[in-house]
Amino acid sequence: MVSTHIGFPAETVTVFIILAVGAICLDLFMHRSDQPISLKNAALWTVFWIAISMVFAGFLYIHHGAEVASLFITGYALEKVLSIDNLFVMMAIFSWFAVPDNYRHRVLYWGVIGAVIFRGIFVAIGASLLTLGPWVDIVFALVVGWTAVMMLKSGGDDDAIEDYSQHIAYRLVKRFFPIWPKLRGHSFMLSQKEVNTELAKPENKDIHVGRKGKVAMYATPLLLCLAVIELSDVMFAFDSVPAVIAVSREPLIVYSAMMFAILGLRTMYFVLEALKQYLAHLEKAVIVLLFFIAVKLGLNATDHLWHHGYEISAMASLFVVLGVLAVGVIVSILFPGKPDAEEGKES
Repeated sequence: MVSTHIGFPAETVTVFIILAVGAICLDLFMHRSDQPISLKNAALWTVFWIAISMVFAGFLYIHHGAEVASLFITGYALEKVLSIDNLFVMMAIFSWFAVPDNYRHRVLYWGVIGAVIFRGIFVAIGASLLTLGPWVDIVFALVVGWTAVMMLKSGGDDDAIEDYSQHIAYRLVKRFFPIWPKLRGHSFMLSQKEVNTELAKPENKDIHVGRKGKVAMYATPLLLCLAVIELSDVMFAFDSVPAVIAVSREPLIVYSAMMFAILGLRTMYFVLEALKQYLAHLEKAVIVLLFFIAVKLGLNATDHLWHHGYEISAMASLFVVLGVLAVGVIVSILFPGKPDAEEGKES
């Protein structure tokens, strides 16, 4: 494990916050209307987010040196590629809930806000646990390795359709709120007055929403979709946080790398959705990287215990991550998958 220490220098933290908050405000302003995002628009915004991330990497290079910058880029690339599998799950969730394209960006926005919060919590916990000793590295290595094995074993189950009505997040929302079964614009919640207005429409005469009276708010399918996405992202964080922490123990490097990768996922989603069949083998690259990270964590732990002197440097990690990602993309382009049939289901 790299021992580079930068702490939380005020100037670096300030630049990180300004770049991240400024970029996301610009993104939100440009996508404030409920309009479908075209592939060209999504591609341009994906490039924009990558450029912002590289600006921060350049700042790290100038102020903290090449090693810190390489750690950031490695963590960024690793989180980006690990998040791709999460985005494919989100595609399935959106399809099952029959969420129109023009509302998906709004759901992804709130999903990203949740990811920012939960990643911060998990990074703080993970970094704290690593101070307990090398045995924690071994536990993290086993977690990451187990995830890779599970992905490898489930490689042929991609076509299985999950019933998200049985998802724990779906059931939790239903436990606290009555459900209005139709989308109503981009609203996540409806008031009693709005529900009464909808019930008065002839096309909704057969709808029964259950509880009435003193109920203040009703959840729409959009809120159910968001809840399922949020919890799914939390589960993915259990894998990705230990993987990125394997790159560096520095919380600022880990968190900033993950944040810049996550903040660009909203527009990257629409690129991946359009090019999904051309990324058919990218999951295999993710599996290879997870095994690599498990080995890296294991080497770090055993070096602390037995001082064998073997380790994987920051630059070597960067080359492996970028190289495996590049191979995954090239193989996917040369041997694209079959286009998926249109799938959708209303909750």
